[in-house]
Amino acid sequence: KLPRPLGGEARFARDGAGGIRLSIPYPADAPLADPHFFPADKGAKSYAGVQSFVRDGHRLIVTIADFSPPPAASLSGVLGIGPDRGLDITARPGAIPPLPETGGWRVILAALGGAILGGLLLNIMPCVFPVLSLKTMGLLRGASTPAAARREGWAYAAGVMIACMMLGGMVLGLRAGGTSIGWAFQLQSPAVVLALLALSIAITLELLGVWRLAALGMNGGLTTRQGLWGDFWSGALVAFVATPCSGPFMAGALGAALVLPTGAALAVFAGLGFGIALPFLLLGHVPALRRMMPRPGAWMERVQRWLALPMGLTAVGLIWLLERQAGMAGLLAGLAVAAGIALVLWALGRVQARETRGAGIVALALTAAITAGGVATLRQADPTAQARSAAGFSEAALAQARAAGKPVFLYFTADWCLSCKV
Repeated sequence: KLPRPLGGEARFARDGAGGIRLSIPYPADAPLADPHFFPADKGAKSYAGVQSFVRDGHRLIVTIADFSPPPAASLSGVLGIGPDRGLDITARPGAIPPLPETGGWRVILAALGGAILGGLLLNIMPCVFPVLSLKTMGLLRGASTPAAARREGWAYAAGVMIACMMLGGMVLGLRAGGTSIGWAFQLQSPAVVLALLALSIAITLELLGVWRLAALGMNGGLTTRQGLWGDFWSGALVAFVATPCSGPFMAGALGAALVLPTGAALAVFAGLGFGIALPFLLLGHVPALRRMMPRPGAWMERVQRWLALPMGLTAVGLIWLLERQAGMAGLLAGLAVAAGIALVLWALGRVQARETRGAGIVALALTAAITAGGVATLRQADPTAQARSAAGFSEAALAQARAAGKPVFLYFTADWCLSCKV
């Protein structure tokens, strides 16, 4: 039960992703069961960080995530190699030869393919479908030439892919800094949920015809204005509102992205965005698909009204989520923000027909002020509200079941993830 000395010289090097790699002499025919390296030096951001082990001839390559070795000349620790068996390791800085190709590209390509398929399936989720439908109807109204349709498709795809890569880069950066987060991390913040609620209310009322988004600026709103910038920003909006949704192929792809090298991980996030944008890209590049779509007409206004239903349900779900995350303070803040923004946009719609100069800017300022006030209210929220919501679990009940020798199945989920709840 005491570790034996290694009997050889180990080396370590930083891997460039916030972790280290160890090269440990180890016979190729020696048994190795459930290996784990226990560092004796400080430097680990998370001692539960992912460790991977690869045998390469008579050496064992250990990769440890979220670990910054001290500036000392050596790194000490114990390598567990089996039940009650360990080796006392002292590693010194040095170059570690690269591993031979072991199918890493296949892993990356599999994750990329899963991300593209997962992003494609996201288009039927209620948080994505209304915005995608709006872009499709915009393409119909614009009667674009084939070349213009292709440009619109790629501008939209660029917005989706860049937004996905930025969100993915934030996840990777924060994880490298020691924060335990995953995809859609922003939905765990009540302030972000409140901002999404304000956006959902505004889009719902715009779909219902209460106001027109084009009034927000001299050249039109970001997501509805003519030209490539409008297509780009609508793609970025889709990527942001799609993050709480998950589905087949996507979970494994994003899980792999979080342990792949940074460049490969960003490629997987870009693949997710490409999958989301794929239907609109096909509409832009395949004239036969555009010819299959019905001609513009009065039916488009009726469809737009129906699209307000899933957006309105999204707003209701966000209000419920605020109550789950921040208790009564979150519920009151959500209702107040929703009512205030609805009143401002209703008044904006009343004055739009009069062509009142500057009305859109005033409405935008009021909407931002109302949302900021709601965020300030959330700072007073009860931080234990979410913990109390797990009424079915208690440490006492768990201890009692284990003491009685009963099997225990612990079920948990995320309120902000629609697919998780389903």
